Formats: sequence, structure tokens, C-alpha cells
Amino acid sequence: MSVSDYAAKFEDLCRFAPHYNTMEAKEDKCEKFENGLRPDIKQLIGFSEIRNFPTLVNKSRICD
Repeated sequence: MSVSDYAAKFEDLCRFAPHYNTMEAKEDKCEKFENGLRPDIKQLIGFSEIRNFPTLVNKSRICD
């Protein structure tokens, strides 16, 4: 699955987990998204510790 497809599916499923749509959970949302990435992309992105969701998705797309 491409990162774009994964990001779209992830956002769609986040509707059912209101916790991830709060300001307090922005780091949790990034960690959850990062854990679902393919291992090769996760390895490239993981060391950056990006905790802004749109930035994380964009950087992941670049790596894809």
C-alpha cells in the first residue's frame, strides 16, 4: 500500500477514534501512524521524531 493510500485510510478510520482528533493526542496520532508504515519508510522517518501529523505524512510520501 502506498503512503498516500495508507494516510487516507488512517484518516478515515480516525473518525471512529475521537481520541486522535484532540490537540492533546497529536503525538499519539503521529506515533500510531508511524507504527503502521512499511518498515523501510518507518526506518527513514523514525529518527526524525516528527510530531506534526501533516508534516509526518508529507515526509513519508517523499520517502515512498
